[in-house]
Amino acid sequence: MAAPDELKFHEFDEAMDLLAANADAATTSRNSEQQSHTTVNMSSSYNEEPEEEDDKTELLSSQKKQSSFWTFEYYQAFFDVDTYQVLDRIKGSLLPVPGKNFVWHRLRNHPDLYGPFWICTTLIFTLAISGNLSNFLEKMGSPYFHYSPQFHKVSIAAVVIYCYAWLVPLGLWGCLQWRKGIHTSVDTYTFMEMVCIYGYSLFVYIPTAVLWLIPVPWLQWLLIIFAVGLSGAVLVLTFWPIIRSDTKPAACAILAVIVSLHILLAIGCKMYFFQKPTTSSPVLYTTVAANTRGTHYHLTNSSASLQL
Repeated sequence: MAAPDELKFHEFDEAMDLLAANADAATTSRNSEQQSHTTVNMSSSYNEEPEEEDDKTELLSSQKKQSSFWTFEYYQAFFDVDTYQVLDRIKGSLLPVPGKNFVWHRLRNHPDLYGPFWICTTLIFTLAISGNLSNFLEKMGSPYFHYSPQFHKVSIAAVVIYCYAWLVPLGLWGCLQWRKGIHTSVDTYTFMEMVCIYGYSLFVYIPTAVLWLIPVPWLQWLLIIFAVGLSGAVLVLTFWPIIRSDTKPAACAILAVIVSLHILLAIGCKMYFFQKPTTSSPVLYTTVAANTRGTHYHLTNSSASLQL
């Protein structure tokens, strides 16, 4: 039969002696295991969050890509602006500062159609109403003047303003795309950004059209110069940074077309809607006489008589 000493677990005793001698080592190893376990858990949770964010980003991008040009959701994004953004962009169109691009500092890759639409619409009715009032004030003292509202001016103003605010940016966008294909260094804006630029640049003409009611010719022309200079500066400071990388003749030609069309719009609106009525020197009187044989129309002037 084996002795009692042979049944002892000598290895266990030796291990206990080692643990008793190095108790701090056991605690340290245990803590290190916990720390390593905790570190692994934190890293795993950290890696899971970006994956979830990436999934959300891909989902949102896929939803944006689904909106087509012919859908309502495509245009809904261009009306997603608040009052402060619209007022800030109007302020930028009235106070052009050299070195601050309207697209880069005001739009910030988020063009809208809300501001340009209402600015153009307001300008249309302002031109038509102010033109009618100007015509009425000019002829109000004449005893032979009979006022009749000129509603056709609303249609003409709508055609002119909307064509300028949409067709000119479209032509300019196509021209810059063509120049970009020839010279890769030429940069360009999106079509909606150009529409937004032209729309906000017309805001200065709204108060100018109201002030054109003052029947002082030199003041009216001074207002035209001020409005054209202010709104034209916005266009020049916005488009020059992207067209100056083109050849010098092409850049000067594009800039000259932009400024010329802007000047023609202002002068055309002034000459048509606020033209001074012409007064004829001889006054014509029409009398109608009837007899038993027929009707005779006498158009009598101060010096002649015409019988039909």
